[in-house]
Amino acid sequence: MSDALRLTWVQPEDLLGHELRQAAEDGRDAGEVTAAWRAAGGSPAPPAAGASAVPAPPELRTLALRLLDELSAIPSPLAAQEPTGLTAIRAACPNWPTSPGDPLPTMAGEAPPSPTSGPARSTTPPGDTPFSTPDEPDEPGAPTPPAHTPTALRDPRLPDRLHAAWLGRAAGCLLGKPVEKLPLHAIRAIARATGNWPLHTWFTAKGLPTELARAHPWNRRSATTSLAENIDGMPEDDDLNYPLLNLLLLQRYGRRFTTADVGRLWLDELPAGRTFTAERIAYRNLLSGLEPPLTACHHNPFREWIGAAIRADVHGWTHPGDPGAAAEGAHRDAALTHTANGVHGAMFVAAAVATAADGAGDVHRALAAGLTVVPPASRLAHAVRLGIDTARAESDFASVVDRLHTAYGHYHWVHVLPNAALLAAALTHADGDFGGSICRAVSGGWDTDSNGATAGSVAGLLAGRPGELPDRWTAPLKNRLSTSVAGFDGTGFDALAHLTHQEALRP
Repeated sequence: MSDALRLTWVQPEDLLGHELRQAAEDGRDAGEVTAAWRAAGGSPAPPAAGASAVPAPPELRTLALRLLDELSAIPSPLAAQEPTGLTAIRAACPNWPTSPGDPLPTMAGEAPPSPTSGPARSTTPPGDTPFSTPDEPDEPGAPTPPAHTPTALRDPRLPDRLHAAWLGRAAGCLLGKPVEKLPLHAIRAIARATGNWPLHTWFTAKGLPTELARAHPWNRRSATTSLAENIDGMPEDDDLNYPLLNLLLLQRYGRRFTTADVGRLWLDELPAGRTFTAERIAYRNLLSGLEPPLTACHHNPFREWIGAAIRADVHGWTHPGDPGAAAEGAHRDAALTHTANGVHGAMFVAAAVATAADGAGDVHRALAAGLTVVPPASRLAHAVRLGIDTARAESDFASVVDRLHTAYGHYHWVHVLPNAALLAAALTHADGDFGGSICRAVSGGWDTDSNGATAGSVAGLLAGRPGELPDRWTAPLKNRLSTSVAGFDGTGFDALAHLTHQEALRP
């Protein structure tokens, strides 16, 4: 047996396979690169795992690195309709929400864009920012703080909404943890075999037939902490670690944080082993001396996956009623690790959460607000609209999920597009109900814990206060969160809500 360290999400031979898949999705012609890789004996990327089982020989790894560079030089035909730079994104969004009393924030040295203006002229040397990011400057600027306090910030019920959002995020994440990575048919089979279909409560191993358990094992990291019979507080998860880090980000740098500040914070506070996919690549790129936005682009085939979206809630929580400002914060955060749809997904979540946090609307209004900050011609906008429309057209949510898997089943299970479609569908179909929202999001498969977490955050905000969340979802959390983020291990969700409220009130 080999004792070699096989680190996931960074092996060149796997990155090349994922980049070929990404090229097919964003319309680049990678035929010659694919032929060269196959002729040399290269394999496709692992369909689910973070690393292939057998390391490639040195010469194949060298070839993979060279081919990754070649792929980065091929422009995406979708770049114009799926921009990464904030100026171009705003210009593409005719209904972009402006902050109350606040002029449109700008990049340093730029004039405010009009809704009809085109993408900004590139300020990056050719070849330095590949794929769909020709409009992105080296460091996104910080917006001007709001000129006055939005009405939602003065609402005395906001702390309760934030408390419910933290609890909702944790409960939804915890529900999805044991079945993360399992295919849809396995999730359904496990739930049916244990009397939990349609999904309505925690997963359990009690009553699960042995042959089914062997065929579809629980997520190995989560099985001991996230089944009904062993939940004892909220176990560590990156879907909760990143909101904690973003609280630290705001405490340390304030609302005017930059993308470089996000990188500095990660190097100071985020253990490298707690990063995955695009975040791990960006972390590696930081250690290699690259700076944003190249950290998101260099040898990063995961740049349109879900990672930035799971970091977006805090930007919405701290900008209640101000979806535009929330989206801008999410953009500066996401630009460290993601491009195009990966960034759009984070902005969509932040704007939807900010609208749900204002206490004045419903889930459908929140989703509509999320779409106002996403370029309407992008694949992310299409995915969200498809999720909403499909949920409205089908009374049976399993049929909704089947239709979405038909449309997006060829994407990796962590890609932002299928998960955004599913999230929008789950929230729409549940019509604001908390348990219905998280159960629908998790029962649809793909990135189960991440979708459950975001659905729980939005539905928690809409519930308005912790007491409105069913006890069966909140009592097992025991008001205790485990994490490797220094200073937060064992913290209660009530304390986290207080800290979040403090940052929301900060000028």
